[in-house]
Amino acid sequence: MTESISRRDAAAFLHQAGSTPVAHAFASCRGAWAVDETGHRFLDLHGNTCHNIGYAHPRMVAALKQQLDTLTFTPRLFTSEPAVELAEMLAARWPYGNARVLLGVSGTDAIEMALKLAYVATGRTKTIAFDGSWHGAALGALSVGGTAAEREEFPALEGCHHVHAFWPRNIGETAEAAAQTAFEALEYYLAARDIAAILSEPIRATPHLPPDWFWPEVRELCDRTGTLLIFDEIPTGLGKTGRFFASEHFEAVPDITVLGKSLGGGILPLSAVIANAELDVAQHLGIGHYTHQKNPMLARAGIETLRIIDDEKLVERSASMGRWALGELKSLSNKLPVYAGARGIGCAMAVECADHDNLSALKNGCYRLGLNTGTADGRYLTLSPPLNISQEDFRFAIGILAEAGSGFI
Repeated sequence: MTESISRRDAAAFLHQAGSTPVAHAFASCRGAWAVDETGHRFLDLHGNTCHNIGYAHPRMVAALKQQLDTLTFTPRLFTSEPAVELAEMLAARWPYGNARVLLGVSGTDAIEMALKLAYVATGRTKTIAFDGSWHGAALGALSVGGTAAEREEFPALEGCHHVHAFWPRNIGETAEAAAQTAFEALEYYLAARDIAAILSEPIRATPHLPPDWFWPEVRELCDRTGTLLIFDEIPTGLGKTGRFFASEHFEAVPDITVLGKSLGGGILPLSAVIANAELDVAQHLGIGHYTHQKNPMLARAGIETLRIIDDEKLVERSASMGRWALGELKSLSNKLPVYAGARGIGCAMAVECADHDNLSALKNGCYRLGLNTGTADGRYLTLSPPLNISQEDFRFAIGILAEAGSGFI
């Protein structure tokens, strides 16, 4: 019998948390659906939030095939038409004034570039992020980010402060109380006027929204203290929340926005930094001079992603689908005691387990029945569907959540 792909994977790769070993292998994927190595077909509402336009979108596949026949690579010190076009498109979409762009391969690349730019632009080296946040796996991103368990065995940058999350992390804590505690901590640290940047998701991807007052007040605080505001929209940008940029839900202007994940169309790795043009102050440094920074294949994936989002009106669809789906999830959680509630914005949703010890069993049960979900904070099943998911497919997901949950009554 042929050895399974997952076993070969475990034997070939260095082992690391969350990646190797794994239980399953993808064999094929299209739209919102995938098939694993055993032939098991399932609706993928996790997708690492990379499949906003769905897997293997036919227009994306065709565009990349055409690019393969045209120009496949651009070495350093050269540019390419697709790279320039993508940068122009991203800058034009940024609703916060004149912008300049840097392209990267991973979200971590983009976070590192944004941080370097903030250090140079402010002349400061200290940062603030929120406890429990995640901004990438590179040493700099780990230091600045807020997940203590991920960075505890690695050397850290100095001056990286981590304050109380703006979303509830403790049982019984309200969103208002969490945001107030977070803001007071920001006031304390920014009073010294030595913080280069606050790095945060505008909406926690799990998802958690702060109160309406929070980001406008943080923006004002940044303005008073000369601190830059960097919004990490790697998981929540490109229409996921029902707005093209998640920050558009708030009256707060970021200095830098970071995109990634679904920017590559669920096929290629691609990220971007969009910065206020006034921050174009690092001409003397190679803050993002990566080998594949202006790769035409990667850029073509980004261009086609933006075009598909526009042509299929996926931002609007995310908003409307999300409103309907959230209503269905809330109805489900009211009917089944295994679920304690649901929340969401656009196509970023979560269902809370009433008994947190049931989380793993619920996720595994859903997978066996044909639904792949994410998990968060030890108590949430997270759902991040493509923005073009059909109502029929989401009803299928609701049915599986109901069937899996009924086993705990």
